[in-house]
Amino acid sequence: MATTKFGVFRINAPVFFISAFVILVVSLFGVVNPEGSEVIFTTLRDGIAQRFGWFYLIGVAIFLIFVLFLAFSRFGTVKLGDNDDDPDYSYLSWFAMLFSAGMGIGLLFFSVAEPMWHYGYPPIGEGQTNEAARDAMRLTFYHWGLHAWGIYIIVGMALAYFHFRRKLPLTLRSAFYPLLGERVNGPVGHAIDILAIFGTLFGIATSLGFGAMQVNSGLGYLFEGVSGDSVMVQVLLVIGITALATISLMLGLDRGIKRLSEINMVMALALMLFIFLVGPTVLILNTFAQTTGSYLQQVIETTFWMNAFELGEEGWLTGWTLFYWAWWISWSPFVGMFIARVSRGRTIREFVVGVLFVPVLLSFIWMSVFGTTALNIEVTGDGGILSAMEAGGSEVAMFAMLEHFPLAAITSIVAILVVVLFFVTSSDSGSLVIDMLSSGGETHTHPGQRVFWATLEGLVAAVLLMAGGLTALQSASIVTALPFTAVLLIMCYSLYRALRTEPFKEGRMPKRYGPGTGSRAS
Repeated sequence: MATTKFGVFRINAPVFFISAFVILVVSLFGVVNPEGSEVIFTTLRDGIAQRFGWFYLIGVAIFLIFVLFLAFSRFGTVKLGDNDDDPDYSYLSWFAMLFSAGMGIGLLFFSVAEPMWHYGYPPIGEGQTNEAARDAMRLTFYHWGLHAWGIYIIVGMALAYFHFRRKLPLTLRSAFYPLLGERVNGPVGHAIDILAIFGTLFGIATSLGFGAMQVNSGLGYLFEGVSGDSVMVQVLLVIGITALATISLMLGLDRGIKRLSEINMVMALALMLFIFLVGPTVLILNTFAQTTGSYLQQVIETTFWMNAFELGEEGWLTGWTLFYWAWWISWSPFVGMFIARVSRGRTIREFVVGVLFVPVLLSFIWMSVFGTTALNIEVTGDGGILSAMEAGGSEVAMFAMLEHFPLAAITSIVAILVVVLFFVTSSDSGSLVIDMLSSGGETHTHPGQRVFWATLEGLVAAVLLMAGGLTALQSASIVTALPFTAVLLIMCYSLYRALRTEPFKEGRMPKRYGPGTGSRAS
């Protein structure tokens, strides 16, 4: 795959310019006509949800089944790298980067808001009952559980395998070499990488928009005279925090993203531990155990549950499950490429178990602590969290809950800092990934290229905030994820084709792909 030099910059010209041009056009249209952008996004979202909701649900189920099959089959012994490669990072650093990159801002935004919305407005049955509270936690586990990380593993495993073991460039098109051969270096390969850039950029912009909304809400709680729901303040926050992200980008992966991920992990865990200790500790533990069992018991039925479309004008499934699946799919090139880059030397079984179960366990613990605490306040305490959300949106949920505990001002500041750091690490990691996609898999490019993509991420996040806020953010994810779902399904088959050619004898390596190796698509 040819890269083109423009002074100090190295890019894959068709991918870079087409992606940048389309994204800039969409962004400029959003700036000039935010109302029109909101109408377009909403119309597309509703049409896709009504016609292709089944496709998202079945596709995500296939991803999860496929990665579990690979882990516990003979393919689980295959190393993502040469046979004698050791992992680049310790388990602690690896898990910290996985967790920060994979969930990030969403954990702060939805850990209180989602259980509260499900409790107040469940998909089936009456709201604000004990049964609604139990189902609220189970549905939250469902949306943040195995399915999300199954999606990430598909991309991460394929990229790590084809790059570190088959020595192809670290870019999405490489995963299709068993099917396309040298054609991956032509227009079809360009199209795959362009779709990946679209999904990644809009997926990250969605998260950055959530982060800006939540920081704005927190500042409104802490300081008089600051509006908690000002689009202008949110846009300024996007600009300011994006500027901070560029500094981290200049420091690189090990000094910037790795260090911030570890600091962020410590702060997030400290906040969680505080709520665990001062909140209803025993109830949290009981809820974690009971909800985990309920989630596992009903996971198959919930995976294929579609009748929520019949409830309301837009439908519960569109606003929640389809949005989440689309959001995770949009994020999958970003998270997948990032975890691929930090996972060299691990076997497929180790990769699946580590990436699937450890972050899911941490997410369940996090959701149990914050979700159970908020529900306990609402059901048996003073209440007021749901009413605050009805008045101010999901972004106020965390701060409305923290008000019920000592040191509310301090914990609110910590929550804001965690969101900001998640914002920075998401922007950093996303820019790094998009830069690799747009440069043909180059891992050492000029920092200005990554700064360009970080700036574009911030611009798209600001445009989506101006074009409808939460609704526009959800719509953008659902729209951009549809074509990429089909791409991921084909990627599963391509990876399987490649794994079947593994020699499975100690000390032997598979043939390398690429020009002059004798490998071709069949």
